[in-house]
Amino acid sequence: MAKWTPRHEAPEPLEGPVVATVTGLTILWFVLFLVQLPFYGWFDDQGHTWWLWTCLAGGGLGLIGIWYVRRRDAAIKRAAAQDLTAAPTAE
Repeated sequence: MAKWTPRHEAPEPLEGPVVATVTGLTILWFVLFLVQLPFYGWFDDQGHTWWLWTCLAGGGLGLIGIWYVRRRDAAIKRAAAQDLTAAPTAE
């Protein structure tokens, strides 16, 4: 079997508003949990209470994700600032 090699370089990764995206989706998980909470009895009768706990787990993991992407964003900004101050000036 021949080894597969790419014919072109991989594109640069897309960078976008990562913190805003993770924050928005975390809020969405918590909203979904709160919307379903009044129907807990119905979910329990149908055997679907895992839907609620999935939303709660998604919100909790999203909080960890917010912490992570905020630290990552700050580290990227610090590194960029260091690169600007460490760059030699051309005179």
